[in-house]
Amino acid sequence: MSVRAFVDEHFNHFNAGALRATARSLTDFLESGGTLVLTLAGAMSTAGLGRSIAPMIRAGHIGAISCTGANLEEDLFRLVALDHYEAVPNWRDLSAMDEADLLSRGMNRVTDVCIPEEEAFRRVGGHLLERWKSAEANGERHLPHAFLYGMLTDGTLNDVMQADPATSWLLAAAEQDLPLVVPGWEDSTLANIFASHILDGTLKNSDVVRGGVEYMLTFADWYRAQARPVGFLQVGGGIAGDFPICTVPMLRQDLGEDVPYWSWFAQISESSPSYGGYSGAPPNEKITWGKLLPETPRFVIESDATLVLPLLLGYVLDA
Repeated sequence: MSVRAFVDEHFNHFNAGALRATARSLTDFLESGGTLVLTLAGAMSTAGLGRSIAPMIRAGHIGAISCTGANLEEDLFRLVALDHYEAVPNWRDLSAMDEADLLSRGMNRVTDVCIPEEEAFRRVGGHLLERWKSAEANGERHLPHAFLYGMLTDGTLNDVMQADPATSWLLAAAEQDLPLVVPGWEDSTLANIFASHILDGTLKNSDVVRGGVEYMLTFADWYRAQARPVGFLQVGGGIAGDFPICTVPMLRQDLGEDVPYWSWFAQISESSPSYGGYSGAPPNEKITWGKLLPETPRFVIESDATLVLPLLLGYVLDA
């Protein structure tokens, strides 16, 4: 039984029913000529969700991705260092000393899996430093993801890939030069490494890596150029979702341009709006901010994205 047949048969009510309704609507939206902006917050890359996202990119369903700096780099870390990752099945029972032992071994824990510092951070950081230095010497400036795209497409990492390349969403995106938005890249391990090289004098110019406002400018140009309806799938919350969705009200309200509103919207989140968090804000609230219209198809699935996203994308692909 395919994912689509399974969901259609068994997912009838509550969050299961919300997933089925979202999946059917998204499939119709894409098959009618729409494209999707996917946003990734949390540790989706470390969870291995590239296995579900990469086929969507290669099928042409995803027009752009907005992600945190962590999701950008952690897909790359997984690609080059997966053999050295460690599962932590008893992670809820770890003591403070257990955590200190992981630190002493260079194992950085993300819930139930540890990312190996030496094989991931340092291996990638060395290659990036050379690219940052080259850009500085040549008077060039690039967005954060462009440096990673370069490593993935010029063969630099071909001999050190450990995960199946087909499971890397970043590699699929690089192969298609997919537009990326990485707001708040500064809040990431690689950005910390970049800052350390500025502080120690290895690099002189912090402008080598372009910043968040420039991401907004490039994304606005991309949005203006779209002749097809653009949908928005928000996985988690935070800056990865809030930043790109504001492109529409920025263009309409601040610039006075008659660009289309977002044509379709769904979010997968466990956040509750009752705590005052933007991440849990229901879609209707986005109408008041000029992001969606009352008639825009809107969906909320209140569940774990690591469970829901593979089912939702598998449904679209009829996997």
